[in-house]
Amino acid sequence: MLLVIGLKHSEFKEIIPSPLIGQKAPAFELPTLNDHRMVNSSSLRGKPYLLNIWASWCPGCRVEHELIMSIADQDIIPVYGLSYKDAEHDANRWLERFGNPYTEVLVDEAGKVGIDYGVYGAPETFVIDSKGVIRHKHVGPLDVKTWKKELLPLIMTLDQPQS
Repeated sequence: MLLVIGLKHSEFKEIIPSPLIGQKAPAFELPTLNDHRMVNSSSLRGKPYLLNIWASWCPGCRVEHELIMSIADQDIIPVYGLSYKDAEHDANRWLERFGNPYTEVLVDEAGKVGIDYGVYGAPETFVIDSKGVIRHKHVGPLDVKTWKKELLPLIMTLDQPQS
């Protein structure tokens, strides 16, 4: 309970700032959830995107999921999911039950990419620009207020897809 309260605390982001803000996102190559096709971070460059760290075992992920679905439906920015330290069948079952908002779901079963990104736990959401630079990190469940007042205004300023 204290962890959930701590994650919702308005100053939590300031207590644990991310040194990656303004830096190139760590490189990765991960399989996709269902077809195990390999996707690398450089293939995501050229357009801004959200990277949402989630897991089927994560209560906070369930809390924010309806909003993630809504963000994906708005078609403002692609949302990539990073299935963090989760079994494939559990992740699939969770997405079948609650819906799949993700452009792609990347699998980080061992949590190595999460470590590279400085993930403390799920959920976390990163805004990454078209050059692959991390522009924002949100720790904990994303809520409507944060989406409208922080992430969306930032996203609207980001450079558009490169031709």
